[in-house]
This record gives sequence, C-alpha cells and structure tokens, in this order.
Amino acid sequence: MSTRIAFLKGHGTENDFLIVPDPENVIDLPPAAVAALCDRRAGIGGDGLLHVVRSAAHPEAAAMAAEAEWFMDYRNGDGSIAEMCGNGVRVFARYLQYAGLVTEGDLAVATRAGVKTVHIAKDGDVTVGMGKARLPEGEVTVSVGEHSWPARNVNMGNPHAVAFVDDLADAGSLLTPPPFSPATAYPDGVNVEFVVDRGPRHVAMRVHERGSGETRSCGTGACAVAVATARRDGTDPAVTGTPVTYTVDVPGGRLVITERPDGEIEMTGPAVIVAEGEIDGEWLANATR
Repeated sequence: MSTRIAFLKGHGTENDFLIVPDPENVIDLPPAAVAALCDRRAGIGGDGLLHVVRSAAHPEAAAMAAEAEWFMDYRNGDGSIAEMCGNGVRVFARYLQYAGLVTEGDLAVATRAGVKTVHIAKDGDVTVGMGKARLPEGEVTVSVGEHSWPARNVNMGNPHAVAFVDDLADAGSLLTPPPFSPATAYPDGVNVEFVVDRGPRHVAMRVHERGSGETRSCGTGACAVAVATARRDGTDPAVTGTPVTYTVDVPGGRLVITERPDGEIEMTGPAVIVAEGEIDGEWLANATR
C-alpha cells in the first residue's frame, strides 16, 4: 500500500462519505481497511466509502464502460459491498465536477445496480435517475422492541422495508438492525425505513442502513419511501398516468422524489465536498492487522 493515499470527504443531506480517487483501480481496499477508515473515532469517519474508478479498469464495471466512464465502487461503513447508494451517487458526481473531470449537465455513472443518469444543475443540486422500483410480493413485518409493523418490500437495486408509524421515535435508537420476518425476505439484510406524514405528498423518515446503522439520510431509502407512500395514497403513476412527486425529510435535510408513469424515478438533492487530504498508508496497514 502506498505511503500516502489521497482522499476527500463529502456529504449529501448529511449522509457522509470518504472519497478515494483511484482511476486505474490500483489501491487495495479490503473490508477491514474500509471499516477502519469509516470509524468515527479511530479513523476519518463516514457512513460509507466511494471508490472512484474508471469503469474500464474494474472487472465489475468493464461491461458498462461504453455507457459510463466512471464506476462508483461503493462500500458500506463496515466494509461490506453495496449495490447502490443514492446519496453516494450525488456526492460521486459532485466529486467528478470538483476534480474537473465533468462539468454541469448530464453524465452517466456505473454502479453495481447498473448505469445511473445524473444531472448537475447550476443551482448546485444534483438529480439522479434511480431507475425503476421493484415490489417483491409477500408480507413483511419489522419490529422494534415489543412493537411490530407491516412493511412494504421495495427494491431500488438494494432492498428496503418501509414501515409507516405514528411517531419517528417509535423506531427507537436504531443502534442495531430492526428484526424482520420472514427471514427469507431479505437473505442479505435490508435497509429499514420508518415513516410519518408531514402534509400532502410530504413525509419524514428515519432509516437503519444495513452495514452502517442509523444514518442521517438514505437516497435509495427516500425513493423506496416515496414509492411505498404513493401506493398507500393511491397515486401510483402507472395507474393514474400522472407523475407524482413527494418531499421526503430526512434527519440531514430534504430530498425530492419524482416517479413517472413509466416507473422511472428521479431524486434531487444537494451534494457537498467539505475536505480533502491524505491517508497515512502505514497507519492504515497497522489498523487492519
């Protein structure tokens, strides 16, 4: 491992990430290294890590290189791999702009959940085409303590369980993953969203992200919440033929989610680069022994 590794720090609605530029995919980032870096006391701290790699240089993204030059090799805060991170894509795009690799306007980003279209607006917000939600069949229940709620199973390239509650405090501390049933619904774990109404087409949520714990925001989670709320409210665009937009408040800010009649979902929100520096390679090697 090199003596110094460049990094940046950014966030999208306070969902924060380490950013490690590595165009040619030469930096080894095993799970223990990612977990050490994301540790908020002994490391730099972050909900996850964005490994910035040219698609052509990564075996998981090479097939997407003709569509998207850059691949978001996303890792959860515990070092595990995730298919997709909505806030992460916005911060990833902001980094590419910050580094002079792209400009305002449209670009494509490769992810493990496919190629995502991104638009960087002049006002600073970033819009991501999140693709279509899948709604697996079957009843799901999530629990906190002695309380249980039915949940809507929504897949945004990663799995979500969306539960509507009376008060966001009902979600408890979210220090540990909320139990769910049946166990077969999510063999690889699940992101759990707890949702309350704030007004017409306006909701608020808390989330436990698998591999990270409670986070200040979750982009794919906000999309899942908007989809679940639209079905609950009878505003499914595939049925009404009209796009529907929900404002979703998260602890770290606000996201705007639009679902279109063809099922395509767009998420708009801020993305900020806050710092850059260097990781001591010797410290990282020692931290992962």
